[in-house]
Amino acid sequence: MQMSNLVIVESPAKAKTIKKYLGKDYNVIASMGHIRDLSPTRLSVDVKNHFAPRYEVIKGKEKLVDELKKAAQASDCVYLATDPDREGEAISWHLAYLLGLELDENNRVEFNEITKTGVKTGMEHPRAIDKDLVDAQQARRILDRLVGYKLSPFLSQKIRRGLSAGRVQSVAVRIIVDREEEIRAFKPEEYWSIDAKFIPKGSRKTFTASLYGNVQGKLSIGTKQQADQILADLEGAQYTVQKVKNGTRKKAPAPPFITSTLQQEASRKLGFQPRRTMKVAQELYEGVELPQLGAVGLITYMRTDSLRISNDALREATEYIQKRFGDKYLPPKPRVFKSRANAQDGHEAIRPTMPSLEPEKVKGSLTTDQYKLYKLVWERFTACQMADCVQKTTQADIIANGYIFKASGYKVDFDGFTILYVEGKDTDDEKEKQLPALEKDMPLKLKEIVPNQHFTQPPARYTEASLIKALEEYGIGRPSTYAATITTITGREYVKREGKTLVPTELGEVSTKLMKERFPKIVNVKFTAQMEQDLDKIEKGDEEWIALLDSFYGEFEKTLKKAKTDMEGVKIQLKEDETDIVCELCGRKMVVKVGRYGKFIACPGYPECKNIKKYVQETGVICPKCGGKVIVRKTKKGKPFYGCDQYPKCDFVSWNEPVNEKCPNCGEILYKKKGKKPTLYCAKEGCGYERKLEEK
Repeated sequence: MQMSNLVIVESPAKAKTIKKYLGKDYNVIASMGHIRDLSPTRLSVDVKNHFAPRYEVIKGKEKLVDELKKAAQASDCVYLATDPDREGEAISWHLAYLLGLELDENNRVEFNEITKTGVKTGMEHPRAIDKDLVDAQQARRILDRLVGYKLSPFLSQKIRRGLSAGRVQSVAVRIIVDREEEIRAFKPEEYWSIDAKFIPKGSRKTFTASLYGNVQGKLSIGTKQQADQILADLEGAQYTVQKVKNGTRKKAPAPPFITSTLQQEASRKLGFQPRRTMKVAQELYEGVELPQLGAVGLITYMRTDSLRISNDALREATEYIQKRFGDKYLPPKPRVFKSRANAQDGHEAIRPTMPSLEPEKVKGSLTTDQYKLYKLVWERFTACQMADCVQKTTQADIIANGYIFKASGYKVDFDGFTILYVEGKDTDDEKEKQLPALEKDMPLKLKEIVPNQHFTQPPARYTEASLIKALEEYGIGRPSTYAATITTITGREYVKREGKTLVPTELGEVSTKLMKERFPKIVNVKFTAQMEQDLDKIEKGDEEWIALLDSFYGEFEKTLKKAKTDMEGVKIQLKEDETDIVCELCGRKMVVKVGRYGKFIACPGYPECKNIKKYVQETGVICPKCGGKVIVRKTKKGKPFYGCDQYPKCDFVSWNEPVNEKCPNCGEILYKKKGKKPTLYCAKEGCGYERKLEEK
């Protein structure tokens, strides 16, 4: 009699790909993510009974659970093949409970990659559900529920309805707020530099050198007077090359991606927000239909912080590089990268499942986003196994009247991995410059000498990429949560995007101030990082999850009780919620409030005065059609667009934001086009005016 096997995964795409590899003896069904969770409307944690969680089937999934139960009963073997991480382990545990499976049975399988080999390896090594991993997930979930459920109503009462607090999100907002305060407190200091252009004897090629100091050492130039004095000292001076130093430097490739670096690089190079990156990466992992190959997972599991690479992948990458670029592009031995100290080593780094499968070969089968991200992953991984880039460097000291100028340059001697891929940077590096042939005691002709005034700059605002980097360095959250955290803090309006930067709103600053005053531990970076370490200890079986929750909750409950008592009757009014609209019933200035269905304008005299108005977000731009006001509107799905407040009398609409600036060619208003390279453009047919938008 033929065996009947059931394999449960999380998504239909993954189910389809795996079914292809397993064949007709296997039924593969998707759980559609989590099937059981804490209630969204209640605390669902029995604090007095060792923090026992009260799970329930997620609303709308009752029918799916029934189908899974029937399929399990009709099968000889049930395999739980949810994602190979903490969340995936918890989903398998919930499935085992609902389906009546033994928890110590070897029915849990993991697929690091959705390929024939990956699936075969996973099915050949089933194991029991890892209860430590489940406990770590439960502890995190309950901890986040306790903080969110207890703190969110407090913030909503004291500041604005509908606010939320979170163990990770509140710290992320604090980091952004703290940076903004640093920027405001920053006092720029003046300093000067002196740059000179020289021409070597017998040459036409100029090069630039900067004043370093004098024979006594390095000089700092603080004022124009000091700069002018140096220029006076150099009047009519003879410039001579004092010494020339030639050298070689090697530049090694970046390691393959982990979750955080993939999000950072996709933000820098592709303009993808973390949520978009993870969505596309999930699609590439679960499987894409390819000609001749069918459904294939193109990358390994995308939630990982390990830099480990399998021997098979190293061998394939080496063979590919050798074949395409030649032996000289291979390092002396395959590169092995060391993971961070607190990294989970359950999975490999993010890499292509088939290193020889070039992006161009699969381009026709991928969406634009899938192709861009696969190309990024493929190039980064391939480059990490290539030879160093070798640069020839030159440094020269130039002396005149006791002052020393320094010049440096380099040229690429061997391109190595840079032939394929160069890591993106948050700031622009100086472009390559090559010095002419210089020799000791060579006289130089001064072509130009220029003093330049500068001011020290405040620290830069965070971008999504640099915030993810900061969260990772601080040890806050997990790589898999960064995308959701940024989505939450922007969606809740604690933070707004200005160009590529993240700027705190008044709401973000006020709520952070309140949290720092009343719940300092919750928004303390070191405390939050320690909690992450404790959760990792639970995962390893080195700490008991109930004890962790108990030690946290006792103090937290006391702090919350005191905050409620101290702030009884206190309501913080935000300046951004004030309007110039005068209530026609009682004469008070009306304010913006948040209700169940979003923002509205209301009289602050409630309940004596119950006057309310519709909330309209103005742009400050005059309608180009009728002279009305351009306001922000939203589609039924919540996507913003721009239209005239005189609708339906005026039908002006635009997906792109109009700005208060006229086209220099035709005089029409300009529009802002967002994306990786934001631009201002004119929409008038036949005009064609467009210019790059300078980011703040």
